Amino acid sequence: MNMDRERIEYLRKELDRLNYEYYVLNSPAVDDFSYDSLMNELVELEKLYPELQSSESPTQRVGSDIVKEFAQVKHRYPMLSLSNTYSREEIEDFDLRIKKDTGIQNVEYVCELKFDGTAIGLTYRNGVLAQALTRGDGEQGDDVTANVRTIRSIPLRLTGDDYPAEFEIRGEIFMPLASFERLNREREEKNQPLFANPRNAAAGTLKMQDSAEVAKRGLDCFLYFILGDSLPCDNHYDNMQKAFSWGFKISPQMVKCNSIDEIAEFLTRWDTERKNLPYDTDGAVVKVNSLALQNEMGLRSKSPRWAVAYKFRAEQAYTPLLSIDYQVGRTGAVTPVANLQPVQLAGTVVKRASLHNVEQIELHDIRIGDTVIVEKGGEIIPKIVGVDKSRRPDGCKPLIYAEFCPVCGTKLVKPQGEAKHYCPNDAGCPPQILGKIEHFVSRKAMNIDGIGEETVDMMFEKGLIKNIADLYDLKKEQIVNLERMGSRSADNILEGLEKSKEAPFARVLYALGIRYVGETTAKKIAAAFSSIDDIKNASIDKLMQVDEVGERIAQSLTAYFADSQNLEIIERLKAAGLNFMSDSNGMELLSDRLLGKHIVISGNFSRPRDEMKKLVELHGGKNVSGVTSNTDYLIAGDKIGPAKLQKAEKLGTKIIDEQEFLSIIN
Repeated sequence: MNMDRERIEYLRKELDRLNYEYYVLNSPAVDDFSYDSLMNELVELEKLYPELQSSESPTQRVGSDIVKEFAQVKHRYPMLSLSNTYSREEIEDFDLRIKKDTGIQNVEYVCELKFDGTAIGLTYRNGVLAQALTRGDGEQGDDVTANVRTIRSIPLRLTGDDYPAEFEIRGEIFMPLASFERLNREREEKNQPLFANPRNAAAGTLKMQDSAEVAKRGLDCFLYFILGDSLPCDNHYDNMQKAFSWGFKISPQMVKCNSIDEIAEFLTRWDTERKNLPYDTDGAVVKVNSLALQNEMGLRSKSPRWAVAYKFRAEQAYTPLLSIDYQVGRTGAVTPVANLQPVQLAGTVVKRASLHNVEQIELHDIRIGDTVIVEKGGEIIPKIVGVDKSRRPDGCKPLIYAEFCPVCGTKLVKPQGEAKHYCPNDAGCPPQILGKIEHFVSRKAMNIDGIGEETVDMMFEKGLIKNIADLYDLKKEQIVNLERMGSRSADNILEGLEKSKEAPFARVLYALGIRYVGETTAKKIAAAFSSIDDIKNASIDKLMQVDEVGERIAQSLTAYFADSQNLEIIERLKAAGLNFMSDSNGMELLSDRLLGKHIVISGNFSRPRDEMKKLVELHGGKNVSGVTSNTDYLIAGDKIGPAKLQKAEKLGTKIIDEQEFLSIIN
């Protein structure tokens, strides 16, 4: 038994080493036959001694055919996206903004390639892979740990001994071009639909419920960012070199840059050389190297301020414009969509493309019958970026933009200062009504199980619902009569509606679909007011005191609450039991010593910054991102950027350190 135990441990270590050399270093040490012999021996020994099986064993990389649902797990750190740039001028603006915000002129950056795959967050505890989460909606993702264990470039157990006890490392799971071509050949032989591109293939594979099948598809992974409380180094580049020593696959193209010229050289080089790589990349990422500066600059609602993505020039195609449809969204915004002669573009067949608005059409003088230039750079829906006027047919007339709503016939309006036309008939225009209801039941809003777009469409068509409040009047006997609905489905919908009444005020406010009030803005407004009635009665000036609420959002809120139909719906939702009162973010306050105070936290402290922010909230205060005339305290830590200090001094904001802050709340 002891000899077999020792043999099992030896085989695991040896196979881990061979995996690392093959998949990370790209330097295979043995042939496939020798590797397979060692793996088969380990499989047999683990069958013989099931009590010695381990989740970190290399045998776990073959996967399992057990089908399971993916659990939803909240990210410890939100998975944000990056702001995009498309020119050297925009990169220069990014650099100038960094220098202005930090007051530092010699900023060191790290440039990396941006891989075209699907984002993943890996958590390691005591050197062992504990969990793998997809991006999801940024706040929570799917637990795909079983599938990720099959990816041989991701270590199940780390090497070395200087890694943190717990940390998260993020990266991109992708499908190499060779694996993609092999997969599509196999699917073609079986008369199965082909994948459009490696990114879609990687995303689809990662969400398969059969990890044994995932293991066969040859996914790979580059890691590019570490998060945690006890990181080994004070800068991003050195942390990634440490990660490489622990067994992670790190992009060999990552470099440090100390000037715009060096960044531009990197971007120019890889815009050409990327075509020779064995995997897809659609751009590069420029990051501030210093972790202290990253912390100082902080985050926007959806992206970090200290990093930006540079998109390589997009692939283009030329094709005739056949006709134009006008689509109406839930806010009444009208978007012209071009119907094209089908054309191959960036791995997919494109038949439709966005024209955005009348100003874009006039800018390019786009006419039906023109040969247009279609681009797909970073867009889910391809867009038209120009016209080949040399191919314009004789008699091709300028386009007359739609004057009336294509659905309800209402005359369109174009608010001053806005690019889009709108249908003002928000209470009677079917796509707007449907859009509002679909938004209301969606996952980020009320998250009502059993009600998707198709169900909403059926209920609306049958006259069961005309607005969001009607959902809470539904009866079982009405639902079971719908197509493909039975007793169990009806019960699920009614249970989902009942459960939605537990949603916090911020989610309900977002679910109402008020124009310009997104998820983050709704959270800030809900935190600033005690109830929906307080928001309704607030002046524009008072609304604008809320962090990130400008004049446009304040006016939109005022207009929403001035509509009697909206007020009637809110009263019906109140009667149904929805939450229109603030719950102080679900926290019981420890004191009111900071009640009503607006507080900016900046710099490094003896405890994690998230803990400092939590303390502010627990004592009634409100965290805000930037110093303004409404800021009551700037809590200044070590290495705080001079820009915030100077602004606070100029405005007369009280500046305190960590100890003064603790003495106030204690």
